[in-house]
Amino acid sequence: MPFHDTNFLRLFQFESFKQFRLTQAVFTRQGGVSQSPYAALNVGATVGDDINHVVQNLDLIFESVNRPRDSIFDSWLVHGTNAIVAEKPRPPEWERPPQADIILTDNPSVSLFMRYADCLPLLFYDAQNHAIGLGHAGWKGTVLKVGQRMLEEMNKAFGTEPAHVHAAIGPGICSEHYEIGLEVAAQVRTVFGSDAESLLPGSNGSIYFDLAAANRLTLLQAGVVNIDDAGLCTASNTDDWFSHRAEGGRTGRFGVLLALDPR
Repeated sequence: MPFHDTNFLRLFQFESFKQFRLTQAVFTRQGGVSQSPYAALNVGATVGDDINHVVQNLDLIFESVNRPRDSIFDSWLVHGTNAIVAEKPRPPEWERPPQADIILTDNPSVSLFMRYADCLPLLFYDAQNHAIGLGHAGWKGTVLKVGQRMLEEMNKAFGTEPAHVHAAIGPGICSEHYEIGLEVAAQVRTVFGSDAESLLPGSNGSIYFDLAAANRLTLLQAGVVNIDDAGLCTASNTDDWFSHRAEGGRTGRFGVLLALDPR
């Protein structure tokens, strides 16, 4: 089963990744110490929650998957395509993580970590070169084809070929809850061309955007064959997930951790 409970935390793991020497977990909001509206496993330090609660939640997360807390390499998400290769964990003296929506590593001593609340987590594993990537795809990242950029950056850093990549798309907002305006729809049509209409279902005069389908299409066109999609909507299930849109913008962030196990 993809959902597991450990140390009072509830997490999701991709079945397709379990064959590899990886530590991978998408943590639900259940099991932490934060109070409403950030209850309970919030890992967002800039959303208004008590920073001490955020620190305790991160400690619980790393303990639950038996990874050292000081192995973390996270990033400040800015809805772009900037990429960082994490050669070692993020130095603890840094007050804020660096700005990037793509983080990569081939070092088993590094735990990649990102925060989400409707945008899609993208998890990549290069089985040939034993390297990983973690990405963040909201609508901006999606039209910028952040998944393709991840592949390009992994190729530069590790020699990754798309055919050897196992990709996973984590929980995010689904199309029926993701209404967009005409300006965003125009950008989707410009980028995806003849495929755009299949990504922009309409209803009662409104336009919606299927983020998961758009990212899956980008990966397929880039040459990725193995793609696992969680198929979980954050806005439809706020018992498990933080959702910026469904909760009116005042909510927490759930965490995704991806790390290589030593060979």
